[in-house]
Amino acid sequence: MTTNTSTNSTHVTAPRLDFGTSAPKAFRALVAFDAAAREGIDPALVELIQIRSSHLNHCAYCLHMHTNDARKAGESEDRLHMVAVWREARHFFTERERAALALTDAMTLIADAGVPDEVYARAAAQFDERELAQVLALICTINTWNRVALSTGKVAGTDER
Repeated sequence: MTTNTSTNSTHVTAPRLDFGTSAPKAFRALVAFDAAAREGIDPALVELIQIRSSHLNHCAYCLHMHTNDARKAGESEDRLHMVAVWREARHFFTERERAALALTDAMTLIADAGVPDEVYARAAAQFDERELAQVLALICTINTWNRVALSTGKVAGTDER
């Protein structure tokens, strides 16, 4: 593995393990958790959350996969381009989406400041308890998928589902 210190990015130069093959029970459990987390959440919101977390985690593999999934589900190019700057492009997203994106930011970057009360309250005002629990679970799953993809050297554009 080589590291480019000028941009602080890492480039994988050798094949790494296949997580699904090497840890099949853990992989199946993560797939099941992901499926359970999505239940009852608007598919467009699912993709926005996954795209935002993948941006923050610098996971090109997941970002490519979820932007393609969002396009297939009818998401507009304008909104896809604005996810990275959602706070500055507020008019592209509903209050519900903005609350979910703020929660995604806080949970993905949880080591920075935890989940501030105002971020949680904003999300709780937009989602009932079941929905909020589902959104929390979804944010957890995409963060896990990002970490698996990054640590195993997944390459953007090679969707292996």
